[in-house]
Amino acid sequence: MDRYFPARPMPAYSYVPRRFPHPIGDPAGHSFNQPPPVVETMDPARWRESEPLLYGVDLFNHGYYWEAHETWEALWRVATAARVNEWPANADFFKGLIKLAAAGVKAREGRPIGTRRHAARAIQLVRVTRQRLGDTVRNYWGLSLAALEATAAEIVERGAGDDPTAQMAVKIVLPARLELQT
Repeated sequence: MDRYFPARPMPAYSYVPRRFPHPIGDPAGHSFNQPPPVVETMDPARWRESEPLLYGVDLFNHGYYWEAHETWEALWRVATAARVNEWPANADFFKGLIKLAAAGVKAREGRPIGTRRHAARAIQLVRVTRQRLGDTVRNYWGLSLAALEATAAEIVERGAGDDPTAQMAVKIVLPARLELQT
C-alpha cells in the first residue's frame, strides 16, 4: 500500500486501549518521550506540505487509528485556537477526521456502537465543513469531502470488521481508505 509520507516510519504497534502499552504515557510505549507533531501550515491549499495531515492519512490507511487520531489532533488544536482565522472550516474538518479515526479505535476494541457513533459524528462534522466552504469546494486539505462523508456513512451502515479477539498488533478494521487528491 502506497504512503503519502514515507519518510516517517510506522509505529511498532497500533494502540488499542487495555491491550497494548499506552504509546505516550507508558515507558514501553512506541512514542514515549517523543515530541508531538509540529504544525507548520494551516493553509488547506498547502496540504502537500503538512506532515501531520499526510502521516495521519498513512496511519489511518494502515490501521493505526489511535495514532492517526493523535496526529490529526495536533492540527485540530491549532485550528481551534485560530477558529476565527480565514479558514474557519479547519477545526470542524480535522475534528471529523479525528472522529473517523476514533471509529477505528472503537472497532479494534470490539465496540460496534461506539464505532457507529463516532462515524455518525464524523458525518455531521464533514457536513458542517461543506456548509462553511460552500457547494463549489469539493476537496479540502487534499481529501474529497463527499468521499469522507460516504466512508463514514458506510461505517454507520455496515459497521466494521469488529474482531476483539484479534491478537495482531495492527489490523485494518474499517471498510475505508482515504485517498488524497493529487
